Amino acid sequence: MGLFRRRPKLPPADRPPLETDERVLAWAAAGTGEGDGVLVATNRGLWLPGRAQRLGWHEILKATWSGKELGVTPAEQVAERDGYSVVADLPVQTYPLVDPGDLPYQVRTRVTKSVAYTQHHPVPGGAGRIAARRVSGVDGLTWTVRFDPGTPVADEAVLTETDLLVAAARAATAPADL
Repeated sequence: MGLFRRRPKLPPADRPPLETDERVLAWAAAGTGEGDGVLVATNRGLWLPGRAQRLGWHEILKATWSGKELGVTPAEQVAERDGYSVVADLPVQTYPLVDPGDLPYQVRTRVTKSVAYTQHHPVPGGAGRIAARRVSGVDGLTWTVRFDPGTPVADEAVLTETDLLVAAARAATAPADL
């Protein structure tokens, strides 16, 4: 019976305001009761209950699946530097999913595919993760740095070292013969 069983289509009332080239990949109702909202994964990002805008795949720092709950850690841009943004973790948002379908798989796949480069580096007084992410609909890579807790992010030596590390990572990942 279950081999060709198709998941029901997303009800029109739960459909987010998709862009012209955006398509639904998977969806799941959040919570255990009516009215808790729906999570919708598209080729452009993840629509979460209570959010008026989609969270792009490149804006999700971490996603976890416990088998019952999907946890999403969005990024918040805290500073703009020359050629990259400094981001920090926003609070984890957790959604219990009774019938998850393909949603956890699609979230994991899309977040993972958005990462083109990631490397953790020591900097004076701490460390940070440099990442290059693919952004749907944008050519090239978007570079970010997420500092470890306790790193003195306003220290000039930290910023200078980070600038050098990002520049080296960009050079190492640039296509040859351009």
